Amino acid sequence: MANDTSKSSNNKQSIDTLKTSGFERRMSIAKTSLNIGRRWAGNSVSGMFLNKEARTARNQAFMEEQANYLATELGKLKGSVVKIGQMLAIYGEHILPPEITRALQTLNDNTATLSWPTIEQTLHKLLGDKLNDLKVDPVPIGTASLAQVHRATVLETGEQVVLKIQYPGVAEAINSDLSLFKQLLKVSNIVPQTRSLDAWFEEIRDLLHHEVDYEAEAATTERFYDRLSHDSRYIVPKINRNYSKKRLLCMSYEPGITVVSEELQLLSHERRNAIGQAAIEIMMQEIFVWGEMQTDPNFGNYLVRVSDDQDDIDKLILLDFGAIRQFDKHLLTIAHGLLKAGYRHDHQAMVLAMTGYDFFDSMSDKVRSDVASLFLLATEPFSDPSINPDIPIDSLDQDSRYIWANSKLHSRLSTQASKAMQSFEFNLPPKEFMFISRKFIGAYTFLTVLDAHTYSDKLVKPFL
Repeated sequence: MANDTSKSSNNKQSIDTLKTSGFERRMSIAKTSLNIGRRWAGNSVSGMFLNKEARTARNQAFMEEQANYLATELGKLKGSVVKIGQMLAIYGEHILPPEITRALQTLNDNTATLSWPTIEQTLHKLLGDKLNDLKVDPVPIGTASLAQVHRATVLETGEQVVLKIQYPGVAEAINSDLSLFKQLLKVSNIVPQTRSLDAWFEEIRDLLHHEVDYEAEAATTERFYDRLSHDSRYIVPKINRNYSKKRLLCMSYEPGITVVSEELQLLSHERRNAIGQAAIEIMMQEIFVWGEMQTDPNFGNYLVRVSDDQDDIDKLILLDFGAIRQFDKHLLTIAHGLLKAGYRHDHQAMVLAMTGYDFFDSMSDKVRSDVASLFLLATEPFSDPSINPDIPIDSLDQDSRYIWANSKLHSRLSTQASKAMQSFEFNLPPKEFMFISRKFIGAYTFLTVLDAHTYSDKLVKPFL
C-alpha cells in the first residue's frame, strides 16, 4: 500500500458503508450473475445466424464486455471479493481466459474510498481514547480492496505516520466471499470449473487470512526493517506499536515517487541502473537468504526517494508486507541449484537440479529437457555473459550489463513456454514456483520501465 504523495483519492467515488453482511453480498453477487446470465443468453440467440468468423469475433468482444462488467460490480463490493479477483488476475493466467485476467487487473486501480465518518467510527472502535493523540487527515492517500491508508500526525511528538485501516467486516467475510465468488464464476459460465481452480481458491483463502492479520504484518515489517537497516539503498517503514492493532497498522510516513512517474524517468541512466540493481537484489535476498518473499508484484508496493544531493544515493521504499510467502529449505535448495545452472548456462546441470520435487520427477526425459531449456532462458539475466552465447547481442551494454528493456525476455519466454506446454499433458506448476515466477515477471517489468542495466555477477555470485 503506497504512501504516495503524488496520488490523491479526491477523484475516487466515496461510499458510506460496505456490504459486509452475508445477505447483502449474496444479493449483489446474485444480481451480477443473473445479469451476466441474461446477457450471455441474449448474445447466443442474436449470434445464431452469423458465420463462424463473425461469431468468434462477436463472442470475444462480448466476453471482454462481460469481464469488464464483472470487474466493475466486484469493485463496488470491495473487501475480499475484490482481493480474490486481484489474486486470480495475478496468478490465474493458466486457468482463466485472458479477457477475464485483463478485466480483473483493473480492480487494483478502481476501488472506491470509504467515507471519512465510517473510517473515523472504525478508528474510535479500534483505538478508543488513543485516537485523541492523533490528528488524522480525512482524505485517504491510498485505497485497496481490504483497507485504506490515511496520513496522521502524533500530536505530542509531531511524528508523521500513516494508518492502514482495515475495512470493517472484511476479515470475517473471507470464507463466504470465496464461496460467493466461485458461485458467480460457475453461474455466469465465464470460467470452466476445474480442480486447478479449486486448488487456487484454497491457496487464496490461506493468503487472505494471513493478509488481514496486521499483527503478523507488523512483525514481518519489523523483520525486514531490521534486515535492511544497515543498507542505505532501502527504506522500510517503522512500525508504531502504540497505535497498531490486529485490524489497524500504524507506521512511519515515507514519502516518495512512483515507479512510473516522469520524475524518475528524468534521472540519469546510472541512477536508474542503481535503483534497478537494488530492486532485483532485494528479490534475490528474499528467495535465497531469508526464505520469505513479498509475493505481490504490484508497482504500488514500491516508491523511490529521490536524493536532492548528487553525492547521496536514491532509495527504494518497500511497502506492504502482508502478502508474504515463506519457502521451505527443500525448495530453496532446488532454487539454488537452478540459479547456479542458469548462471553457468549449463543445460545438463539444469536438468540435474530439477530433481527431488514431484512436479519435476514425474516428467519424462524429453519434457524435463524442454523445461530445463525454458529455465535457461528464464535465468538469462542472471547468467555469466562471457559463457552464454544465447544472450541477444543488443541485450548487453559495453560493460556486459544486461539491458532488460531490449531483451524482449517476457515474450520470448511466453513463446517457448507455449511450445513446451504443447509437448506434454501440462500440469500446473507448484504454487510456490508460480509465486516466484510472478515475482520475477514483476521485477522484469519494473526493470524494463526503468530501462535499467544490471550486472549478473553482483546478483548471483553472493549465492554461489
